[in-house]
Amino acid sequence: MRFKDKVVLVLGGNSGMGLAAAQAFAAEGGKVHLTGRDRATIDAAVAAIPGSTGYRSDIADPASTEDVVAKVEAADGRIDVLYINAGVGGFAPLRAITEDAWDQVHSINLRGCVFALQKAVRIMARGGSIVVTGSIGAHGALEGNGAYAAAKAGLHMAMKVFAKELVGEGIRLNVVSPGPIETPLLYRNPGMTEEDVARLREMMIANIPMHRMGQAEEVAKAVLFLASDEAAFITGANLFVDGGLIELR
Repeated sequence: MRFKDKVVLVLGGNSGMGLAAAQAFAAEGGKVHLTGRDRATIDAAVAAIPGSTGYRSDIADPASTEDVVAKVEAADGRIDVLYINAGVGGFAPLRAITEDAWDQVHSINLRGCVFALQKAVRIMARGGSIVVTGSIGAHGALEGNGAYAAAKAGLHMAMKVFAKELVGEGIRLNVVSPGPIETPLLYRNPGMTEEDVARLREMMIANIPMHRMGQAEEVAKAVLFLASDEAAFITGANLFVDGGLIELR
């Protein structure tokens, strides 16, 4: 019960790693608020997590996130734990990247996350903890991954800077960088057919030292560790959850 009486906000908590973390936070006593863009999956998540509240929100729109933070404040007065997980994929080689596709990936994965953090810290106090989903994509060159990698690399560095800014306020900020994880996001990469995804998946498994895909619940365990008092002396860290893909290459 590491999160008993803690108010938890999971941005992008209606599926995949965000949902797994939201369920785990609730199981350990947290009062969970979660967001997503799809009403049906939000409702399903809330139904599966007793005592949780769900909000339809698009992280690409800072005003939408600000509205969610205001609702959490009205309900519980504060945020103790913030997990920013919302993200989108997108593969295209240099010559095929469009301005719209670049802007969409960056508006969600970088700009949206930065301003979500800005809105949420307004109601966070000393002892608060923030975890942000990064990606191993920010640390390795994968053909066709330029837009996504640039956004996640920018996010990683921005979060290090913000961790340094917040440390004096007693708020910790850490990043979890998943490797290949079995989540719906893998199958929602614009520009990729089912065959493309299958080939990508096979390539990833072949290169992972553990020779398997990770599970959303495994990422959630890392998120909860960093969010908990067990990690009270950790801030500005980037924890790879990738079966050894980055550190053992």
